[in-house]
This record gives sequence, structure tokens and C-alpha cells, in this order.
Amino acid sequence: MIAVVLVGVMIDRATLTMRTIAVAALAVMLLVPEAVVHPSFQMSFAATLALIGTYQGGLAWATAGADTSLGARLALWGVREIVLLAMASLVAGLATTPYAAYHFHRLAPYGVLANVLAMPVISAVSMPAGLLAMPFGFDGPLWRVMGWGIDWMILVSNWVAHLPGAVGRIQAFGVDALLFATAGLIVICLMKSPLRYVGAGLAAVGCLIAVMAPRPDVIVSGAGDVIAVRGADGRLSGIKFGSDTLSLREWLAADGDERSATDRAVAAGFACDPDGCVARLADGRAVALSRSAAALADDCARAALVVTLRPVPRDCAATVLDRRVLQRGGATALTRRATGDGFEVTQARPAGFDRPWARERDVTRPAPQPVPAEQRNAPTPPSDSEAEE
Repeated sequence: MIAVVLVGVMIDRATLTMRTIAVAALAVMLLVPEAVVHPSFQMSFAATLALIGTYQGGLAWATAGADTSLGARLALWGVREIVLLAMASLVAGLATTPYAAYHFHRLAPYGVLANVLAMPVISAVSMPAGLLAMPFGFDGPLWRVMGWGIDWMILVSNWVAHLPGAVGRIQAFGVDALLFATAGLIVICLMKSPLRYVGAGLAAVGCLIAVMAPRPDVIVSGAGDVIAVRGADGRLSGIKFGSDTLSLREWLAADGDERSATDRAVAAGFACDPDGCVARLADGRAVALSRSAAALADDCARAALVVTLRPVPRDCAATVLDRRVLQRGGATALTRRATGDGFEVTQARPAGFDRPWARERDVTRPAPQPVPAEQRNAPTPPSDSEAEE
């Protein structure tokens, strides 16, 4: 955008327009098309789009007119700058909130407060000191002045971060909610007629979809060594056998849970022994992580779901996630069906998933799925020769 603005200045054209951000976005998409799905691209362009839309929407009160006296302009300068800073922070914060929630499952409700307290000092002290230090050689004293502004910013950040409710958490939601929010932002910023208010409705629909997003009841890592189960209290309990703390940490964050993966309370929902672990779903049914052949037979008889890396007997009465299913489908999330029989299964690599960085392992066979007991125990139909006999 800076390059486009400079070219606009040289040819004496308006620079802060929607065309500026459009050209910048097209340039990025042509050079680095994969950036479109990254949070940096989405949040940067969303904030800039909202700021330009707000500026073009009319801020006559923010610019001193020709008929305004010098005294009035001086008296209102400070108030106007603070109000503009707060407004810019609010607009940019609202525009980037859907993307921060989607990618990081976090919200910053006090962002405006932090910016209002920190940015005036950064703009009036740190940035001028840094610019003056470069050409004139006053590095020592000017770097020290710049450091005062940075120290103030850090002090404000720490104070705001420790306020009650400073870090808001939100559960993971699908891309459909993000698309509705994006469509709402675009309509609000680009439309100039009353139709722009339709964008607020689209954004509200996106928020509603995000809030109503279903949460999985069981999550299993691709290696089968990390498992999380949602108990009767509605929170995930997780346990791991190995060094993979990233999976459990990300699952808790995606669930809107502020607990750390190393918190002992996270594993409180599991009862373990050397042969494996068992946890209870909200409806009381058991989920078993079997690590030995001795435990497998008992888990098949008592649990609704068995997760194991060992061969499973054909007469196992539970739904099974074994080594073959996990290797082919990767990390797996299961949600209880409303009818109470079985699970809805979502895999990281579902059937037909084929990407340059994750090729389908065997395209000639359908991807294995967790097999319910009634299908696994069904009698095998006779062959044609047996039927004739």
C-alpha cells in the first residue's frame, strides 16, 4: 500500500481509497496466493479496509475547517487526536475480531484502552526519537528517550493484561461463520447506500453460527497417544502418553478453555492403570484407551468407544479407533449423535483428501472408519457357491 500511495502522490491522484487496498491485495495474491488463508493477510486487510471505509464515510468533525480559528484548533487538537486514536483502535479491533477468534480463539476486549494509553507516548516520544537518532548521530541520548516510551508501552500492556477479563476466549468454529463475517465487513465498507446495513445482518449471522458451533465429545491424536473426553461438567479432560503437549494445548484453546495442558486438573477425568485409561462421557458411557491385550477384552465389553493401537478382536462390542483408522485418517474428533447411538466422526484426512503436502496413502481403497459393533458382528453373507449348495 505504501508503494501504491507513493505512486499516487507522484501522479497527483487520491491515495487513501478503496482502489489502493484493492491493488495491494491483488499484488499480494498474485505473488503469494497462499497468504489469503493466513491470519496476517486477513487481519491486515480487514483492519485497513475498515479504517478506509470509516474515513470515507465522513469525518468532517475530525478535520479543522478553514473557518475554524487558530485558537479553537489548538484547544481541540489534543482531544481530537485522542478521540481519533480511540476510534481507529475500535474500528480496527472490531474488524479483526472474527479472524483473531477463528485462528487464535482469543479476544482482546481492552484493546482500545491499551492503545489510547500507549500510542500517544509512542507517537510523540519513541518514534520521533528513533527517527532523529539515525541521521544526526545522537544515538545514546535519543535511544534512551525512545526506551522511555517503550517502557511505558510495556507497563501499559502488563497492566491491561492483568485486568479482570482481559483475555477473552472463544471456542473454535467453522469457516462458514468467518465467511459470513467477512461478507458483512465488505458490504458495510464498500456500499454507500442504505444497503450497507445488510452487512450488519450478515455479521450477526456469522456471530450466531460461531456461538452455536458444535463441540466434539472425544478427540484423538493421529498417533493415538493423546486423547481428550468431554465429561458431565462440559469441559475436556485430556491425557497423553509421550511428549506431545502441543495437541492437548491446542485442543483446550480451541475449546475456549483457559487451563494449561500441564494442569493436573486436566487429567482428573481419567482413571488410569498400567493397562490403560477410562473416562466417562456426559451420558455416563465409558471411553477406554487400551494399551494392553489384557485390558482390550474388558474394554470392548464395557466401553462405548475403544482407542487402541493393538489388533482388535472381531467380537468387540464397542466402536473402535485402531492403528489403521488413525494412520489413514489422522487426528479424529467424535461427537455423540442426538439419538444416542454412535458418533459423528470428523477426521483430519477424510476420504478423498489429497494435497501436495499430504498425499492420500491409498486411493484404491476407501478410508477406514470407526466400525460400530453391530456392523462388525453382523454375520458374513454366504458366497454364491455356498448359496447353491
